[in-house]
Order: sequence, then structure tokens, then C-alpha cells
Amino acid sequence: MTDERIALRELLEKGSDATFLREMIGFAAHRLMELDAEGACGAGHGERS
Repeated sequence: MTDERIALRELLEKGSDATFLREMIGFAAHRLMELDAEGACGAGHGERS
């Protein structure tokens, strides 16, 4: 299982709705920034292009 799926599963198991929403938005924003950076440089995290 990928790190992203594990992190998402941990977020889903949390209780507070406000905390859940805040962390879910943070997770999504972080992942979108990673994908944007990977696309710009042509290599994923820990890879060389």
C-alpha cells in the first residue's frame, strides 16, 4: 500500500469533523503540489531525471 493511501486511511479514522476536514484539505493540497513539482521536473520524489 502506498504512503498516500496509508495517510488517507489514518485521516479517515480520526474523529473530529473540523480536524478531519482541515487535515484532508492539507493532504490534498500537499499531494497536488507534489504532482505539480513532479510534472515540472520530470521525476518523482527521490528520483533523478
